[in-house]
Amino acid sequence: MKNPSNKKFKFDFDLFEKFQDMFFIVSKDGEILDLNKTVYDTLKITNNNLIHQNIFDLIEPAFVGRAKLLLKNCIDENKNENLFTKFNTGSKIFDINLFLSPFGDLSGNNLNCFILARDVTDQRTKENELMRFYYVAQNTVNPVQIADLQGKMIYVNPAFVATSGYTREDLIGKNPSIFSSGKHSKKFWDKMWTTISSGKVWVGEVENRKKNGDPFYTQLLISPILDSDGNVTGYFGIHRDLAEKKLLEKQLIHTQKMESIGTLAAGVAHEVGNPLASISALVQVVQRSTNDEFAKEKLELVKKQVTRISKIIRDLVDFSRPSNYELQLTDINQNISEAIEIIKVGAKAKDIIFSVDLNKKIPLLPLISDQIQQIFVNILLNAVDAIAEVEDFGKQKKIEISSEIIDDFVILVFTDNGKGIPEENLAKVFEPFFTTKQAGKGTGLGLWVSYGIIKSFQGDIKVESKLDKGTTFTITLPIQP
Repeated sequence: MKNPSNKKFKFDFDLFEKFQDMFFIVSKDGEILDLNKTVYDTLKITNNNLIHQNIFDLIEPAFVGRAKLLLKNCIDENKNENLFTKFNTGSKIFDINLFLSPFGDLSGNNLNCFILARDVTDQRTKENELMRFYYVAQNTVNPVQIADLQGKMIYVNPAFVATSGYTREDLIGKNPSIFSSGKHSKKFWDKMWTTISSGKVWVGEVENRKKNGDPFYTQLLISPILDSDGNVTGYFGIHRDLAEKKLLEKQLIHTQKMESIGTLAAGVAHEVGNPLASISALVQVVQRSTNDEFAKEKLELVKKQVTRISKIIRDLVDFSRPSNYELQLTDINQNISEAIEIIKVGAKAKDIIFSVDLNKKIPLLPLISDQIQQIFVNILLNAVDAIAEVEDFGKQKKIEISSEIIDDFVILVFTDNGKGIPEENLAKVFEPFFTTKQAGKGTGLGLWVSYGIIKSFQGDIKVESKLDKGTTFTITLPIQP
């Protein structure tokens, strides 16, 4: 509402002495005609009177040209202007926002410029720190999330989106329980909330679920976000991927399990081997001393079963004790080719296409030729048997074998398009006596023994498989163990 008397108020410049912002009146040329005490307090100027000095002397050279142009526009065109600039007092540089407004003297003539100068150094510092944090959060490989006091997510970084499989839109505004695995008790989460609500940092290992249902394991650190008064205003969480750690733990447990089985196998082989030899000898004696055909038939059956048990025992012993063979430089490609030729002789392999791609630059490797070839034969036999189980008679039967060099390792890959292995059985394929074949058609020791041989060469063997799609065995051997 306008003043009824239509009276114009006139203020003395002393009015601005108590303001926190700096105020100047300057001429068209930048001469400082007046200023408030805040200028000296803010810029820490104690031994210099700025009256009649030029305001452009305070401004960093890089900003002077723009400041002169806007000052001229302000007075000549009688318009407000604003710009960001920097004041340099010689001892410190300040970030300043300038607001320029045309201003006349008491007579209404001689237009000057009224300038409000606001120190935004601290604000800009905080903005820069926030921007640095934003770029770090956006580009880190670790999943990062920020939640409000109710636990609803208000920020997730690209790594979090990539790891969880959810889109940003799926997550913002939602509670982290959206990807909960349900593996942790209510007490577990209550303890976490109690900790962070009290302003303390919480660290724990959690198992969550990706959008596709796969688990992902992380070490989660949640830190409360505090305001200047120490009050909690939100929560910052960062995840460290534990997938590799979990894999190493499984491999360690598996290795220890294999070592224990090997020790047990040696004892069992010794205890069973002696009485088995006696049984075999007695069977042969009885066979030679009887003319009863029925008895001979049954004794021959016993003899075959004794031979089968003996082979199992030999495999157990081979796995459980160090090899007495000496390492020799071996042509790995030749071993693979010979193993393929051995497999091709079998009736089951007659309709199978063997696609072979061997890198001829692979050097000779320090191996035991017979043992490494037996591994190839075991894998190829399993591939042939898996293909034989496929009921789609129109499907092309194929086994692909390749060798290549990657860094300091030789990589051997055997892929078939057979029946495949159910996912729940993949972790068991290298365990002793485990087989997916029908009873009597496999001992379940071939891959177990192969695993032990590969490990003795400081290598590794892994399996990937999809049911009704096929199986791939990948062997890694060091060029210089």
